[in-house]
Amino acid sequence: MNEELKVPEGWEWVNIENDVVVISGMRPKGGAIDDGVPSLGGEHITSDGRVIFSEDNAKFIPEKFYKLMKKGKVEKNDILINKDGANTGKVAILREKFNPEIAINEHLFIVRSKSLFEQGFLFYWFFSSFGTRQLKEKITGSAQPGLTSNFIKNFFVLCPPLPEQQKIAEILETVDNAIEKTDAIIEKYKRIKQGLMQDLLTKGIDENWQIRDEKTHKFKDSPLGRIPEEWEVVRLGEVFDIFAGGDIDMENFSEDKTLKHKYPVYSNSLEKNGLYGYSSKYKFNENCITVTGRGTLGYAVPRYEKFNAIIRLLVLQPKEQLNIKFVAEYINNKIKISTENTGVPQLTVPHISGYSISLPPLPEQQRIAAVLSQIDEAIEKEQAYKEKLERIKKGLMEDLLTGRVRVNCLL
Repeated sequence: MNEELKVPEGWEWVNIENDVVVISGMRPKGGAIDDGVPSLGGEHITSDGRVIFSEDNAKFIPEKFYKLMKKGKVEKNDILINKDGANTGKVAILREKFNPEIAINEHLFIVRSKSLFEQGFLFYWFFSSFGTRQLKEKITGSAQPGLTSNFIKNFFVLCPPLPEQQKIAEILETVDNAIEKTDAIIEKYKRIKQGLMQDLLTKGIDENWQIRDEKTHKFKDSPLGRIPEEWEVVRLGEVFDIFAGGDIDMENFSEDKTLKHKYPVYSNSLEKNGLYGYSSKYKFNENCITVTGRGTLGYAVPRYEKFNAIIRLLVLQPKEQLNIKFVAEYINNKIKISTENTGVPQLTVPHISGYSISLPPLPEQQRIAAVLSQIDEAIEKEQAYKEKLERIKKGLMEDLLTGRVRVNCLL
């Protein structure tokens, strides 16, 4: 219970132990099967509070077992909470049933209000900073963190009258729907790019901006398969000088990018990015490509500005005029990185130098890069819009769930 929050007129703090029921799930011995009644687990709950059940993550239980279950059957607008594991406390709401019969497994709780709460409102409270803070306080165990069904004891929610709850949930759900639609647009663009990639990186674009076809253009055999007659196969070490980043003293780096002679520092670990500094030994000029040498191996990024590179990050510096966007996309989509099984897998300078790529003439590299950049810009625009919506949602939850902003005038 947050004593700092001022209680609006007509609202009250409610201990949900007196109102909600918590239901756990189950699966038969042997676990999930390939067909039957959908069985939801922690893997089906997204970080933004949705339930995603698809071909990629589908799990089922026998229909006979489902009919014998006395608990764990899911209804529309049920709140689902991950009860154990690394994602303990993750929350979602099932707004619509995608199947007449749905169950949860032993790793989830169903939470239902008996009468005091509108399910959508209660979900947003659990999902907000107020709810997640209380849930974290209820987690027990360090080696195997988890929640028991007793987490609802002394769990307090600021409770408005039901009409206000419904309006608050409606407003927040409208923003969620906009976020979901934006997500769908982003995924659509990504699918378009992925579909184009296969053709662009193997057939290319002619002078008329048409994708080549063997019926109308000349192709030839190569070690990498059939490629346009104008293309050539080269090893990365032939067209790039390749270096490894170094062990930089991070104490000399800061988040202040306005200081003179301060360049961004990149590593194979995203957590270290966002810092600026200067390393005379491991500073590289613009128009290089960085490639991750540890962790997610072989992820290539074009760099258009001067930068510093940390150890386990490889830097490809062109020996001739190349379009680094084209080559980075080729590395990411056409090169299958393999490593020797010696300790921790890593990508070394000699290793990456030997990889081959099919390389078009420079004008064609630029055409292909231009097409891919257009799609990337569209994706980035939608992602920026999604981030804006998420900021709006966060602010709205802070205001609406506390009554700082009332919705009375909308009722």
